[in-house]
Amino acid sequence: MIEGVVTRVVHSLLAIAAAIIFLLSFLVVADVIGRGAFNSPVKGTPEIVSMSIVIICFLLAAYAIQSGGMLRTDVIASLFGRRGYAFADLLSGLLGAGFFLLIVWGSFEPTLHAWTSNEFEGEGALRVPVWPARLVVMLGSALVIAIYLGQAFLALLALIRPDDAPPPVSTPH
Repeated sequence: MIEGVVTRVVHSLLAIAAAIIFLLSFLVVADVIGRGAFNSPVKGTPEIVSMSIVIICFLLAAYAIQSGGMLRTDVIASLFGRRGYAFADLLSGLLGAGFFLLIVWGSFEPTLHAWTSNEFEGEGALRVPVWPARLVVMLGSALVIAIYLGQAFLALLALIRPDDAPPPVSTPH
């Protein structure tokens, strides 16, 4: 049940990221045409694009991990068979969760500060608020932690009871 909810959330974030990318393409084209044809670029394009890239990355992080799209090598794990893959999944789940926990921990105060101080990026005609990007980094990282811990739990089950547990997250091909 929880896996289904997480999957729906992850796919929703994937759709939001795709929509942002689609809209950004129009902004960049308008900026290039405005700059080249009218010598008048769209104001705030660099700020919007830079904030959007951060948002897109953290919206897509959970999908990359849940779908098994993260880079890995199987050289050592394959030497130990199914248990080797389960141990590698357990270790990568714990290390990944720890890394993203550090991101959440390090992002909390800056996000709170950006919200309370009304922090903006950019100067002049268009200033972009910073807090949405910081909030997406923090919440996206929290979702990634949950996914990594779920994968680590399944890998632990595979190590403890290899016959009863579901197959490890990353099976040898």
